[in-house]
Amino acid sequence: MAERNGRGREGGSGYVAGPGKEAGAGYEGGEDLATLVGRIAELAKAGEAVEAYASRSVSTSIRAYEAEIEQLSSSTSSGVGVRVISDGRQGFSYAGFTSDVSPVELLAQARENARFAGADEYASVAQPDGVTAPVLVTVDTAMADVPTAKKVELALELEAAARTADKRVRKVESADYDDVVACEAIATSTGLRAFSEYSYAALSVQVVAGDGDSSQSGTGFEVARGIVGLEPEAIAAEGIERATRLLGAIKPATAECTVVFDPRVTSTFLSVLAAAFSGESVTKGRSFLAGRVGEAVMRAGLDLLDDPTDAQALSAGPYDGEGLASRPNLLVADGVLRGYVFDSTAGKRAGCPSTGSAVRSGYSSGPVASCRALLLSDTVSPGMSAPDILVGVGDGLYVQSVTGAHSGINPVSGDFSVGVEGLRLRDGAFAEPVREATVASTLQKMLIAVLYAGADVQWLPGIAAGQTLAIGSMMLSGT
Repeated sequence: MAERNGRGREGGSGYVAGPGKEAGAGYEGGEDLATLVGRIAELAKAGEAVEAYASRSVSTSIRAYEAEIEQLSSSTSSGVGVRVISDGRQGFSYAGFTSDVSPVELLAQARENARFAGADEYASVAQPDGVTAPVLVTVDTAMADVPTAKKVELALELEAAARTADKRVRKVESADYDDVVACEAIATSTGLRAFSEYSYAALSVQVVAGDGDSSQSGTGFEVARGIVGLEPEAIAAEGIERATRLLGAIKPATAECTVVFDPRVTSTFLSVLAAAFSGESVTKGRSFLAGRVGEAVMRAGLDLLDDPTDAQALSAGPYDGEGLASRPNLLVADGVLRGYVFDSTAGKRAGCPSTGSAVRSGYSSGPVASCRALLLSDTVSPGMSAPDILVGVGDGLYVQSVTGAHSGINPVSGDFSVGVEGLRLRDGAFAEPVREATVASTLQKMLIAVLYAGADVQWLPGIAAGQTLAIGSMMLSGT
């Protein structure tokens, strides 16, 4: 079958199937992932470039409901994908390890698919660039030994805490435990060899609280490399607080005001903004930041760093999705745009080297240029806590959650318009809750109008850290 690869460039794709291996059990009598991808890369012919990527993950998902386990599942996903580039034509094939994986067949399928792909002079497999991979601890090795009974216990404790801690809680819609332990390996005919592993465990709860005719929902969650540090009572309390403080919410009056983003909202905002820093988008004119290197694009004193070498980031790793060593990339310094993130192909198109910023969604897709671990820092007002920021703002709107972020934030034009829920700020404190409102501006104006970027950094799932963020002069639309 044919499909577009992960970049959106034309390229053939094929799935090679057959009977045989158990998922996650390894490859051909216990050979590991690194051995498999290495064998594939070594089969490259003269005049072609080959990249092999393999991954394996084991996950658990548990849901508690009304003091019982409603759902419990565990799964293993594993497979290998192969890219072949010959005469500027790129082909792709992949197979799950539930099949009898044959390196020769995978390569043959990728080569066949490449014959039908359009030529792209920039299609590339990464070349070694001499950067040394950082030594990072991104996996909790104890996760493999955590019994299912303990995971069930955590989910039940979370559900019970959320259900009983506050009389205003009418329903616990979900109380979930989830975890993943995974590894991945990459090898190329250009000589790259990479292996990495990671883990995480998470607890999350969604509660519905009510008072009279008013009801609101709130979510609490925590995620870490392992189960140590997951505290059901604290997570339940967070969900309850986020629900109960919105009880009685009303539609606010339309006004221009300062807006303060909750850390979760900031993480979402930066994650969508990240698309504007992608070299793939920039070289194709799909970013409002294209051609602006050297210009002030943020308020002076703000730095934006993409640093996948920071082990605190859940997306951190020693290598990128093409097998190059991870490295920090300073995108904005003192408000001035310094550059973008590139993988090998986008970098070749722009005449720049890769920044070690290739990501991939799995073995069934190819790499694409993207930010990996964004963090915004404020050198003008360092160390600002969330309470400090609220006092500094005085009056405005605190946004607790947004809807329509991916459709309402446009990294091409810079347009920004999202639905919000939150609380009015008066004299630096929370006041009446609001709902059914919209805040709007443009990314260009917002980045210049940042007042404070908080030091309350929270590394959340995704590619950007959360922190309290205050932005001046946004339009609040309500009644």
